[in-house]
Amino acid sequence: MSKSVFKPNKEFAKTARIKNMCEYQALQEEAMEDYEGFWGRYAKEKLDWIEPFNEVMDESNFPFVKWFKDGKLNVAEQCIDRHLKTRKNKAAIIFEGDRGDKQIITYLELYYNVNRFANLLKKEFGVKKGDRVVIYMPMIPEAAYAMLACARIGAIHSIVFGGFSAEALRDRIEDADAKVVITADGAYRKDKPYMLKPVVDQALEGGSPVNKVLVVERNDEDITWVAGRDYSYNELIKSQEVHCEPEVMDSEDPLFLLYTSGSTGKPKGVQHNSAGYILWAQMTMEWVFDVKENDTYWCTADVGWITGHTYIVYGPLAMGATTVIFEGVPTYPDAGRPWKMVEEYKINQFYTAPTAIRVLHKMGEDEPAKYDLSSLKVLGTVGEPIDPPAWKWYYEEVGSSKCAIVDTYWQTETGGHIVSPLPGATPIKPACATLPLPGIMGEILDPVTGERVETGETGYMCVTRPWPSMIRGVWGDEERFVKSYFGDVKKNGKPIYFTGDGAVYDEDGYITITGRTDDVINVSGHRMGTAEIEAAIKKHPNVAEVAVVGKPHELKGEGIFAYVVLKSDDGVADEVEEVKAINNVIKKEIGNIALCDDIVFAPGLPKTRSGKIMRRILRSIAKGEAITQDISTLEDPSIVEKIENMVKSK
Repeated sequence: MSKSVFKPNKEFAKTARIKNMCEYQALQEEAMEDYEGFWGRYAKEKLDWIEPFNEVMDESNFPFVKWFKDGKLNVAEQCIDRHLKTRKNKAAIIFEGDRGDKQIITYLELYYNVNRFANLLKKEFGVKKGDRVVIYMPMIPEAAYAMLACARIGAIHSIVFGGFSAEALRDRIEDADAKVVITADGAYRKDKPYMLKPVVDQALEGGSPVNKVLVVERNDEDITWVAGRDYSYNELIKSQEVHCEPEVMDSEDPLFLLYTSGSTGKPKGVQHNSAGYILWAQMTMEWVFDVKENDTYWCTADVGWITGHTYIVYGPLAMGATTVIFEGVPTYPDAGRPWKMVEEYKINQFYTAPTAIRVLHKMGEDEPAKYDLSSLKVLGTVGEPIDPPAWKWYYEEVGSSKCAIVDTYWQTETGGHIVSPLPGATPIKPACATLPLPGIMGEILDPVTGERVETGETGYMCVTRPWPSMIRGVWGDEERFVKSYFGDVKKNGKPIYFTGDGAVYDEDGYITITGRTDDVINVSGHRMGTAEIEAAIKKHPNVAEVAVVGKPHELKGEGIFAYVVLKSDDGVADEVEEVKAINNVIKKEIGNIALCDDIVFAPGLPKTRSGKIMRRILRSIAKGEAITQDISTLEDPSIVEKIENMVKSK
C-alpha cells in the first residue's frame, strides 16, 4: 500500500457534516459508550415515525436481531412525502437515456408517479402487503417508481439485474414465490435496442407462480403479449389516481429481497427490512458523500445491485437529494461521456466502480481535461479495492487533486457502507478503505482466536455488534443465513458477523481489504490471496487489468495463473520478456512464492454488465474444463472463446 497520505480539502472540511478526526472519534466513542442510545438518537432525528419505537435493539434471539421495535413508518413516505412541504419543486431524479434523451422529475412529480404506480399494482393486480414483486428493468425512471410503489403498499420487491438470463430470473422468481413481474419491452445500449420482455417470457415457460406481467414500453419493439397475463404499463397508468394511502409498516417488516450468486448452490435471497435499512442509507449519504441541499449526486451503478438500491434510489431520496439515473454505458459514444454529464449537470458527488475507472483511464486518459469538472467535491469508488494507478488518475485528472476519494467498503448484506473515509475528516491513503464508520464496530480478527490481529497481519474482516442495516435473513432459509454469516468467527465465545473478506491493519490502524478469503491459492502450503497478487501485477506500468486464479500443479498443489490485459493495444512484442517483467514486479512486491506459473495476455476479461469479473470462468479455462456457466449475462460473451483459444495455443 502506498504510504502517501492526502489530507482533506480545508475549504471543503469547513462545511462538512463531520469536519475532522476529533469529531469522528467523538461519534465513535459515543457509540461505544452507549450503543443503543447512539442509534436511538439518530433514528428519532432522521426518520419520520407514524408510531414511535419502544426499544432500540433486541438481540435476545441473535443473529435474528430486531431494531426499533414496535415503531411504524413507511419507506416511500421517508423518500417522498415528507419532502413535499419544502422540496416539491426540487429535482428528485435527473434521467439521461443512452441516446441522450433527458427527464427531470421533481419531488411532486415523483409523488404522483409513485402513487399512480402503487394504485396500479394494488387495484389492477391485487398486490398487497407482503406479496413479492420481481422487477426486471433497465435503468429508467420507472424502475425507481416501481421500487417506491412496492414500498408504499408494503409489497416486497426483488430486483433482478436486467442482464441476467431467463434461467437466473426463473430461479429468483420461484425462490421468492413472486406473483407479479414488472419489466420493459427493452431498452437502449450503445444506441441499439436490446430486449427484456422475451427473457421474461422464457423464464415463465413451463409453469410459474407469476400471474401478472406489467410491461413498460420503453422502445416500442415488437413483443409477444400473453392475454390475461401481460399488461401495458403505459396504458394502465393513465387512469390511476395520484394519491395512494401508504401502508403502515412495522420497523422490521421486509422492504426488499436481493439475490446474490453464491459460488455454489442456489442464489441467496438477502432480506433487508424497513427502518434500519432506510436510516443507514440516509446517514451514509450524509456522512460519506456529504451531499448538501443544492448538490447533484450521481452513482453510476444499476438498480439491479445493492449499490443502486441504497445509493441511487433509497439513500439520496430519503435525504431529499437530487440523484442521477443513467441508462447508458460510460464509454459511449466515447470515454468522455461521464465528464460531459458532470459538466452539464454540475455533478458534485460522483460514485463508480474501479473497473469503470480503469476502463475510462485506458480508453480516455486525456478526456477529463476537455470538460469543466470544477463542480466535483467528492469522488467515490465501490465494488472492489481500487489499485493505486487508477486511484492516482481519478484523484489527479478527474478530481484535480482537490476532491476527496471515498473508497467505500460494504456488501449486499451490510445494506450500506461500513468502512470508508469521511471526505471532510479522514486523511486518505490510496487504495485503502481507512476506518469503520461511526456506529460500526468493525474489526479484523484472527479466525481461530477471535482476537484482533496485529499490524501487518491478515485476518478476517468482521463486525462485532449488530447494526441497523444488517441483513435480516436469507429468504426462506434460516439455517443458511446463520451458517453463511455467523458460523466462522467468534469473539469472546460469541458468534459475530463475518464479511467473508480478509483485511489488514497498517501502522495507523487503517484497514485495507485484501479480498475474499475463499479467493485463496495454496502454493506449496502457503496461502496466497489473489487480490494481493493482482495488486502487485497492476504495478507493472503496462498492465490495465488482471485476474489471478489457481491451477492444479503437480509439485506445488496449486500454481498461479494470471490473465493480463495490457494498456497497449499493439500486442506483446516479446512475450517472454513481458512475463519476466511482470514476475519481477511480483518478486519485488511479494516474493518468489507468488511468481506466476502461467500468464496469458488476454484481449479482455469476462465481466458481467455491472463490471464484475467472472473468476469461476477463468478458473475453468485455466484447468482446461468445459465452460458450464451461463455466459449470456457477460458484457462480451465472445471474450470467453477468445481466451480459451489463447490458453489452448500456449
